[in-house]
Amino acid sequence: MPTLPLSALEQQDEFLARHIGPSEADQAAMLAAIGAASLDELIAQTVPAAIRLPTPLALPGPRREHEALADLKAIAAQNRVNKSLIGMGYHDTLTPAVILRNVMENPGWYTAYTPYQAEIAQGRLEALLNYQQMVIDLTGLELANASLLDEATAAAEAMTMARRISKSKANAFFIDADCFPQTIAVVQTRAKYFGFELILGPAGQAAEHEVFGALLQYPNVKGEVADLAPTIAALKAKGAVSAVATDLMALVLLKSPGAMGADIALGSSQRFGVPMGFGGPHAAFFATRDEHKRQVAGRIIGVSIDARGKKALRMALQTREQHIRREKANSNICTSQVLLANMAGMYAVYHGPRGLAAIAGRIHRLAAILAAGLETAGIEVTTARYFDTVLVAHPEAARLCDAAEAAGYNLRRVSATALGIAVDEKTTRTDIAALLRLITGQAADSDALDALDAKAMADDCLAGLLRDDAILGHPVFNSHHTEHEMLRYLKKLQNKDLALDHAMISLGSCTMKLNATSEMIPVTWPEFANLHPFAPIAQAAGYRQMIGQLEQWLAAITGFDAVCMQPNSGAQGEYAGLVAIRRYQEAQSEKTGQGPRDVCLIPRSAHGTNPATAQMCGLTVVVVDCDDNGNVDVADLKAKAAQHAERLSCLMLTYPSTHGVFEEAVMDICAAIHAHGGQVYMDGANLNAQVGLTSPGRIGADVSHMNLHKTFAIPHGGGGPGMGPIGLKAHLAPYMANHPVQPIDGPHAGQGSVSAAPWGSASILPISWMYIAMLGGSGLRRATETAILNANYVASRLQDHYPVLYVGSRGRVAHECILDVRAIKANTGIAETDIAKRLMDYGFHAPTVSFPVAGTLMVEPTESESKAELDRFIAAMIAIREEIRKVEQGVWPGDDNPLKHAPHTQADIAAADWSRPYSRQEAVFPLPWVAENKFWPTVNRIDDVYGDRNLFCACVPMEELAGG
Repeated sequence: MPTLPLSALEQQDEFLARHIGPSEADQAAMLAAIGAASLDELIAQTVPAAIRLPTPLALPGPRREHEALADLKAIAAQNRVNKSLIGMGYHDTLTPAVILRNVMENPGWYTAYTPYQAEIAQGRLEALLNYQQMVIDLTGLELANASLLDEATAAAEAMTMARRISKSKANAFFIDADCFPQTIAVVQTRAKYFGFELILGPAGQAAEHEVFGALLQYPNVKGEVADLAPTIAALKAKGAVSAVATDLMALVLLKSPGAMGADIALGSSQRFGVPMGFGGPHAAFFATRDEHKRQVAGRIIGVSIDARGKKALRMALQTREQHIRREKANSNICTSQVLLANMAGMYAVYHGPRGLAAIAGRIHRLAAILAAGLETAGIEVTTARYFDTVLVAHPEAARLCDAAEAAGYNLRRVSATALGIAVDEKTTRTDIAALLRLITGQAADSDALDALDAKAMADDCLAGLLRDDAILGHPVFNSHHTEHEMLRYLKKLQNKDLALDHAMISLGSCTMKLNATSEMIPVTWPEFANLHPFAPIAQAAGYRQMIGQLEQWLAAITGFDAVCMQPNSGAQGEYAGLVAIRRYQEAQSEKTGQGPRDVCLIPRSAHGTNPATAQMCGLTVVVVDCDDNGNVDVADLKAKAAQHAERLSCLMLTYPSTHGVFEEAVMDICAAIHAHGGQVYMDGANLNAQVGLTSPGRIGADVSHMNLHKTFAIPHGGGGPGMGPIGLKAHLAPYMANHPVQPIDGPHAGQGSVSAAPWGSASILPISWMYIAMLGGSGLRRATETAILNANYVASRLQDHYPVLYVGSRGRVAHECILDVRAIKANTGIAETDIAKRLMDYGFHAPTVSFPVAGTLMVEPTESESKAELDRFIAAMIAIREEIRKVEQGVWPGDDNPLKHAPHTQADIAAADWSRPYSRQEAVFPLPWVAENKFWPTVNRIDDVYGDRNLFCACVPMEELAGG
């Protein structure tokens, strides 16, 4: 150490060693194993020279963890956290500390993956079932999904679902003019490319129009609560579908949409314990009638049975991948907001029906006291029947809002003569007294508030609108109200799930990399967590600086000129990218007089979201073939580009390919599209193999989305949240999304929205900021190189046991590899699913199953996994291959072996009888080290067919659980 210079001892790149799994010695051993002299030689063999970056990334150098945290803390301090009483779908809330610490901040919950492998996801599946039951109870409908992205996009999904189920032949959709403006904006964007006509007007006039459906807000943006039953009945009589955007907290007290006859109910569950976070992430809820269950977008959790007849949970109705139907899909949604839905559901579990009634009752009472105090002072309250929000008419509304802001309160600036006030869970009688003093100029002491309280109780404006049915009667909502019980319940569920805190999750295309603690810490800082997305923008100086820096860094990494942060998932990023292309081409057509460009070329290997997104944007999908090596068939692509030249809109291309290969013809492919006037959209799913080595902009893309929950370290959260911002070339930048409530500066002023909040799920952006800041440009490149090394190491070690399906021209894979199981399946009947289930017995989550090629497993180890962990996974896969050989050799029957019975549970080893041809030891401890850290699946293999034939998507009665 004394011989090292100070620059080395300062350890500016300390995080690189924390993030990258293999040590330098391990990397040398791995390179030797795959036959590469150095990491540089491996990259030269993998990434085509023509697309490699000529210079290092133009990014700052790496920062130590504590220094980056201090820098970000100073940025966060620029935010001013007032009490925001703006409402409009966002309300301050109290996250119970037991949920904050043990769910939101717990890697056992936030590092899990989507519950595709249900046997090792029973904990979060139960939490999601609780969430669905909560939504079912509060909305009064029979079926709820496991969450959507936000209220506005849920409303857009309701519109398209209404078109599918409506009996009306009309092409128009009605929107209540008193819906939230951000919701209207997103629905307008979505409707345009579906070709729907939109009609805005008062809710009571909805049935006066010929429409296939209507969206009504309850309570509306003015805070008004109205009985919608007559309007809904009139719509139904005309064959139209009614969708009600509503508020879960209000529904604790108010008559439910289902009771009023609504077909669909939707909204945000944010105020159930999820911080506002400057716009997200939040779980949108979506409920409907049972008869429409097959038309619901997103995921639905259902109850089935396992091989022993025990109740077990799974994703029902093939909602695992609705977009697998490609351009015929209901939606392009391929994720949800699982972590946030779990928080909201647990909020209801912790408080129970009585606790929620107290919270909702307090909110309403404080709003009533405020209204009564204003009216007593002679100030007009224009909202007649309200739950928590009142509009106030006042000639000096702007001055009052300024005064309130100076006193620490943000009110809604409705107009020069009107303001809005939305009471929330954190509002106190002291706040109400302060607001009355600000607005009326009169002090409101304790006696005055008590008198107003008595007046509000005697004259409740909600009379006749309150629900008369019980809610949340299931025992789960009535059993965990002490912190001790809640802590144990959360731990019980966590123990049922395999997350990254237990073992590698080797899913291809999903990049389950380290979500470092230093990246996660800032998310719950109050300066980031407690800002309203529509707070005065001057109060968000820290957010603007952090987001601006992240945009600059992402632009430098991807080679684009502009970045739009609004899309709050990868699917939303795809959609936003194609919308920008469509807007640009429409503008060009207006200038040139040329016809519409509405043909989208998509390789046959593409992820199902691509064609689903294309059809949502009004594009005709033309499929491009792939050659025998899995690459895009360039001749076919050029022929189809030429054939559709006049109408060619774009190519949707994943790079490296969905098959995990750097295709060498990629620049030629992009040039062919540009030659015919088309644009190139690059799917960013595999960006983790590009960063620091090449970039979408250099390759030739015009727009690309970036999965921040993959490449840039935001955790998957058990199936969400995510972020999918897009990078755009300069000519497309004027056409990216903007926002009607909180306009974003730039050339794109006036463009419509694709998500509810201006900067999407802004509160998780500090994760990616920290990731880039701590690694710096050089660290990002090394992370990419190591991801490629790890993938090639796995491929090389396993290729003699499972053929690697596709490789590049020099025998290398990119950051993932596809293992071919088709010959094994043909010879033995052992399928890729059997291998996936057997891996659970070894303590691993399966790779991606049967995508992009049926009968295969796609493995992506990421750069964060150590050689030791890779070797354990490889050993497990080789051991499983040896088990398969016993089936091939007739030692074990094809239908009675460890793979067909996997996964094995404690019930298996505790059973009195054991008549299988393999031992219990072989079943549950197949390799010596498995016992050291054994993960026990809590159910045996789940019967998917039973679950769909006997669909049940609510909490299981306790007596059935006891019996199962």
